[in-house]
Amino acid sequence: MSPSPSAQYSLTIRVEIADRPGMLGLVASAIGEVGASIGSIDLVEVKENVLLRDITVDATGAEHWDQIVGALAALDGVTVVDTTDRTFLLHIGGKIEQHNKSPLKTRADLSMAYTPGVARVCMAIHDDPDKAFQYTIKRNTVAVVSDGTAVLGLGDIGPRAAMPVMEGKAMLFKEFANVDAFPICLDTKDPDEIVAAVKQIAPTFGGINLEDISAPRCFEIEDRLKAELDIPVFHDDQHGTAIVTLAALINACKLTGKSLADLRVLVIGLGAAGVAVTKILMEAGVRHVVGADSCGVLSTDRGDYQDGSMPPIKRWYAEATNPDRLGGTPASVIDGMDLMIGLSGAKVFPAEALARMNKDAMVFAMANPTPEVSPEEAAPYCRIVATGRSDYPNQINNVLAFPGIFRGALDVRAPQITEAMKMAAATAIANIVPESELREDYIIPSVFNRDVAPAVADAVAAEARRAGDDRAGDTIGFAALDIEQLRN
Repeated sequence: MSPSPSAQYSLTIRVEIADRPGMLGLVASAIGEVGASIGSIDLVEVKENVLLRDITVDATGAEHWDQIVGALAALDGVTVVDTTDRTFLLHIGGKIEQHNKSPLKTRADLSMAYTPGVARVCMAIHDDPDKAFQYTIKRNTVAVVSDGTAVLGLGDIGPRAAMPVMEGKAMLFKEFANVDAFPICLDTKDPDEIVAAVKQIAPTFGGINLEDISAPRCFEIEDRLKAELDIPVFHDDQHGTAIVTLAALINACKLTGKSLADLRVLVIGLGAAGVAVTKILMEAGVRHVVGADSCGVLSTDRGDYQDGSMPPIKRWYAEATNPDRLGGTPASVIDGMDLMIGLSGAKVFPAEALARMNKDAMVFAMANPTPEVSPEEAAPYCRIVATGRSDYPNQINNVLAFPGIFRGALDVRAPQITEAMKMAAATAIANIVPESELREDYIIPSVFNRDVAPAVADAVAAEARRAGDDRAGDTIGFAALDIEQLRN
């Protein structure tokens, strides 16, 4: 499958074009002939006999830029003046910044926001630490914490290189749920040090979003922090992926008439996401799951289980799944499966093997940027195909989950994000798509559907209230403030 032009390789090319009829058409044709996509053409300046224009193009990769620029430079009457990598331009100086909510224009403003008035607020919190949720940013702020060991498809690139991803995560929190998030990249891979660091910064934040921490350390880190903190801790690579996968599956089952309890599911890739997806599917009622990692299908008959060398999380997996104790490669056990979920790597599964799945087969091939099997190759054998990519239908994207989940948890000051909250979030996401609108290429809402985050937030908050985890009522809501309460 040849790659398509993508905004991630967007380039602005400044060109001088001779001011004569047909020249702009020649320029556009040259760009199209080398396989690039034109985004916009802007007139910058009119000179004598020459027009200065900025042309934005999407390319398939950085090496494609040379072809595009070469094609333009070869045209008579066209001079390439400059090029700008738009993705790098967007990141200059970082992607987020802090803004003040209140003006500082007078001495009175300063006296209330800072010294001496701030001392009164400090002492109120000192006397009642719970008031930090009312009078500081804690009530609406999440730490996005990473050690940079499992970044996107890049792997262990370290905390500094991970920062652009964590900044992007903070942007998504703000854009979709108005949650203020801040990236915290830690220069350590030691679970003890990570847990200690997060505990030390926790007083500032209302929630902790763990991000891009490699398995199996991520499981230990999350479990320990959940046990030791009284604010929500959520490893998005695990649970965000699991929630959105379940939402897509709920709607896929509505469309195909299959039930969760009767599904036979193959999961390829048993890192953080693969394990969490399996757990939430089983929680939702799926009874037959088979998992495979880089060494093949997991079972209690496999050698590393028998000799005790299998890691604890995979020992649990082998014991909890694969009731028939199948072995071999993923392709060798695909027979009779209803759903194949890929959370592994590029092109690891042969498309022709999908022919051995059950009728109305479903494939969620979510490796990014290149899925386990391409949608085009899977299409002849499957009724429903989903990926993690934005340029195909049915994108299974975590942004459908985590903003609304934290919005709901912060709104009610829930101390944790429970399994029931995750199930409620998945159902809320699925219900955004009415049954009357379900189609093979529309089982999950768009990431830009602005109804999703509020629906997820409401569902999470409602579940917290049902479980008695709503602590917001213990604080003074802004609408209820009056002078006597402030004096006290």
